[in-house]
Amino acid sequence: MRKIAMSVAAVALLAGCSGPSGSPSPAASASQTSAAPAPVTPNSLEAAYEQVIAKVLPSIVQINTKAGLGSGVVYDNAGHIVTNAHVVGQATQMEVSLASGGAARKADLVSSFPAGDLAVIKVQDPKGLTPARFADSSKLRVGQIVLAMGNPLGLSGSVTDGIVSALGRTVSEPQDPGSPGATISGAIQTSASINPGNSGGALVDLNGQVIGIPTLAATDPDLGGGAAPGIGFAIPSNTATDIAAQIVKEGKVTDSHRAALGIRGSTVIGADGQPAGVGVARVEAGGAAEKAGIKAGDVVVSVNGTPTTTITALTELLATLKPGDQVKVELVKPDGSTTTVTATLGELQAD
Repeated sequence: MRKIAMSVAAVALLAGCSGPSGSPSPAASASQTSAAPAPVTPNSLEAAYEQVIAKVLPSIVQINTKAGLGSGVVYDNAGHIVTNAHVVGQATQMEVSLASGGAARKADLVSSFPAGDLAVIKVQDPKGLTPARFADSSKLRVGQIVLAMGNPLGLSGSVTDGIVSALGRTVSEPQDPGSPGATISGAIQTSASINPGNSGGALVDLNGQVIGIPTLAATDPDLGGGAAPGIGFAIPSNTATDIAAQIVKEGKVTDSHRAALGIRGSTVIGADGQPAGVGVARVEAGGAAEKAGIKAGDVVVSVNGTPTTTITALTELLATLKPGDQVKVELVKPDGSTTTVTATLGELQAD
């Protein structure tokens, strides 16, 4: 589980729903009344929880590396397991333990996609593994009840509950030695508790299907950087299965579906001590920036009119765009002059 710093008070919903206006006719009301589902009782909800946990928990594993532990979800009968890139880190070999118990099994890294914080490993002995069922995350609704399953704090097979709080978030991990600072677009926000060790596990619906891979927990600066209660994030299942399928088939990610400007850079601090843009350190040969005339030493200050005061802001903005999109990039040149160029975005590469 990674943490992201954010101002909790400033969070705004990006998804919602509204109902139709007008009053139904008596016939319609009668029809609706007769077709109304049976009321949910505490006993029926409890039974649903128990069924889902019994169904999904055998598909959740604990992943141990020399650097730490995390969780994973069994992807197929061949022994492939999808998890977070930051769970495996730099490790190429690890041990996998099943929630149902038994001796740990050796596993090897197939490939990692750090930019999207996803990875696939393969257990050497897949006997008895139970593949999970993955849902279509495009059909998720705010308010759905979900369960987070994993190994928080090393407590194997732990389960927490909550709801889908919001959809379509774009969030970034802090960059540190264990993480390249992945940016996740379309993230699922959930109130289910996400704790260290939950990373790479499963966020599941009451049909027993995986809807996301828990990855991030928000931190609140007003709490001294402590966890912001009830704000966690998961990678949508559609993204996870797409990346996993590519890795299983090709041994690597061949189509990231992510836009790239084609630069390497870092945040530039202005004279007032505040972030002022992204300084271009290197331009990738043949990339969008080179074709647009962007050079090392330039500072990117906005894209399509949206300020890019930090490298994180630029990365998050690019995550909302697609390869092939044309964008207006405002630059400050080394001599202090400003100019705006048009760039056709390329595709973010896996390496």
